[in-house]
Amino acid sequence: MKADLLLTNARVRTLEGPAHDDVVSAVAIWRDRVVALEEVAAHRTVDLGGAVVTPGFHDAHNHMAWYGLSLAEVDLRVPTLDALYDAIARRAAEAPEGEWIVGAGYDENKIGAHPDRDALDRAAPGRNVWLKHTSGHMCVVNGPLLAELGIAEAPVDVPGGLVVTDASGRPTGLLQEQAQQLLNRLVLPYPVDTLVDAIERAGAVYLSQGLTSVTEAGVGGGWIGKSPVEVAAYQRARDLGRLPVRVELMVAADVLHELPAHESDDLTLGLDLGIRTGLGDDRLRIGPVKIFSDGSLIGHTCAMTEDFADTPGERGFLQGDAAALRSRIVEAHRSGWRVAAHAIGDAAIDLVLDAVEEAQRRWPRPDVRHRVEHFGVSRPDQVARAAALGVVPVPQGRFVGEIGDGMLRALGPERAGWAYRYRSLLDAGLTPPGSSDRPVVDGAPLRGMHDMVNRLTDGGLPCGPEEAIGGLEALTAYTLGSAYASHAERDRGTIAVGKYADLAVLSDDPATVDPAGIRDIEVLSTVLAGEVVWER
Repeated sequence: MKADLLLTNARVRTLEGPAHDDVVSAVAIWRDRVVALEEVAAHRTVDLGGAVVTPGFHDAHNHMAWYGLSLAEVDLRVPTLDALYDAIARRAAEAPEGEWIVGAGYDENKIGAHPDRDALDRAAPGRNVWLKHTSGHMCVVNGPLLAELGIAEAPVDVPGGLVVTDASGRPTGLLQEQAQQLLNRLVLPYPVDTLVDAIERAGAVYLSQGLTSVTEAGVGGGWIGKSPVEVAAYQRARDLGRLPVRVELMVAADVLHELPAHESDDLTLGLDLGIRTGLGDDRLRIGPVKIFSDGSLIGHTCAMTEDFADTPGERGFLQGDAAALRSRIVEAHRSGWRVAAHAIGDAAIDLVLDAVEEAQRRWPRPDVRHRVEHFGVSRPDQVARAAALGVVPVPQGRFVGEIGDGMLRALGPERAGWAYRYRSLLDAGLTPPGSSDRPVVDGAPLRGMHDMVNRLTDGGLPCGPEEAIGGLEALTAYTLGSAYASHAERDRGTIAVGKYADLAVLSDDPATVDPAGIRDIEVLSTVLAGEVVWER
């Protein structure tokens, strides 16, 4: 029997072996699997001319539909507030009458302040304007939208959120955390066809960056979901051949409800029919339940045990009642779900770890791999505790570069090394994945690896350099580490006989190139399930 495809004259970094450093010169593929790591007879042979082959990259925490939607919105990653207003004015001048002006990606740490409602009214007169912060944890709307919400002149109380006001008590347009849900009745749900378009747009970018699989970090409800039937959009995309990569879907905890199952089943919380983590196949499946415990570090809304360095007296806040959040995690675990709890501040991480410990004590389950999404500002004792509990921290290396200057201001130099750790996690015996939280930051995996290794902000400042890791370790995080976080290491994450033939072909080796040059490595082609699905 011949292989379908033989890739030869390559440096194939399999990530197998005790040190994940095994290298071979060829890989043979039959159908969607690797069948040999040597030269064998094949129907098609491709000489790679010395290029590097790695497992396909996996982003363990991204927002695929959100990112795809943002590609059609005004890009607010601009250097100044004036440039932001100019971008809004340009779109307003071009857009059809009555169309909302929607922008995404602004960061007040870079442009000096949040946009102001009155200035937005001047930039886009007569329009509804909705600008999304890069973190996703806040947004700004203008006067007409505030009027539609009934809060143009006075705020309302929102549990777990804030309608920000000026000194006179007038709303500024800034809506933080759960206050963003005030917009839901005006903007949700998105049509399934719109979401299919967004998913396909995002996936095309992913393939060009060597990504062959991703975890979508929240669908179906809450401020993160785009539609109560969001899973249907991913199913339709797959049915139409428009789902470019493998996808694991986190279900927003908001859509879980009490189940009338038999009391002996311990199915107290879930989706209808008892659907839970694991349903699906290698192309599309249900993953963990996503539970938000707090907010954003650069937005100063994450729950901390000590004050932010640049805003004394402020420590952020939880997204809800602490006892209710803890109960939600415990009951989800009891009902068979893996839990992916968003926790950035160390106070929120304490809450999540307490809940996981209680859940395992009361309803033990082996090798669950509950996750702490971000694990953003983690004390040394929390690293050790996560390891003892078998929890998977899911940090974002690219945060250090793209929003690291804002993180440094929020934390100060003493706590900078607590932010989005990797070295300490590896030393504690944990298996952290690689992830981006795209579109919060640029999600290109090689840029994420670059920042994991170099630990420099885009402004050139060191940000916890003691947490830097090596190039091979960063590559392993974005492949085997991410597969492990999804309980998928049996089928992907390394290049081995019997595993899926999901591969990235690169111009250089992240494990051996000068650390300063990792972000400059080019993706030459991407192979998914044995098919070349993208070429430069």
